[in-house]
Amino acid sequence: MLLIHCPCCGVDRPEIEFRHGGEAHVARPADPSALDDHQWADFLYMRSNPKGVTAERWRHVHGCGRFFNALRDTVSDRFVAVYRTGEPRPDLDAVSAGGEDGK
Repeated sequence: MLLIHCPCCGVDRPEIEFRHGGEAHVARPADPSALDDHQWADFLYMRSNPKGVTAERWRHVHGCGRFFNALRDTVSDRFVAVYRTGEPRPDLDAVSAGGEDGK
């Protein structure tokens, strides 16, 4: 079973306590009413979906209930780093060099 570290609770918990919330750091439109249907659909549904490390939103549903962000490798399913919502995305090189494993 995959263990995920919650940056709000400060504990490693089983993956069944969490829900994936999509890609993190998606810029919201400043004026949504100015978008046409195609632009609105792009904002709602089009995501990068890269192979490798990507920033995602997660929610600790059966714990604190809060959203947080995580850098996760989509190939190995390994969490590289976790950080609170509103904090800047960690530098991937610094996290890899530090060997912190996201905690």
